[in-house]
Amino acid sequence: MWTQKEFSLQPRSRGFHLITDEIVKNLPELPNVGLLHLFIKHTSAALSINENADPDVRTDMESIFCRLVKEREPYYQHTLEGDDDMPAHAKSSIVGCSVTVPISNHRLNMGTWQGIYLCEFRSRGGARRVVATICGE
Repeated sequence: MWTQKEFSLQPRSRGFHLITDEIVKNLPELPNVGLLHLFIKHTSAALSINENADPDVRTDMESIFCRLVKEREPYYQHTLEGDDDMPAHAKSSIVGCSVTVPISNHRLNMGTWQGIYLCEFRSRGGARRVVATICGE
């Protein structure tokens, strides 16, 4: 069985946002065994799987990425869309536009401390579109 659904995530400000529950609410019934592939249709945001318990991880991830890829660097040429745009594209490339999660017993099979993150790299990114593709039996 293959199924696919596209949906929007609620708009969020810049940062690392735990979205596992929002993802699950938008999915159809999951198969007994399979895979969920999530793809974000944007070049200034990303998806990741990381620590889901301590909110300090989200704050630290934002701090790390802001230090890795700074705004207003003099060598940026792509600057017409704001100071946060070019850094957002670079950060998106570093993290990636998709994640794949195993499905077992009709549920996402992640570790106890794992959650799905929206990595929003723009100050105001808007509603982000995600394509969920499910294969399984």
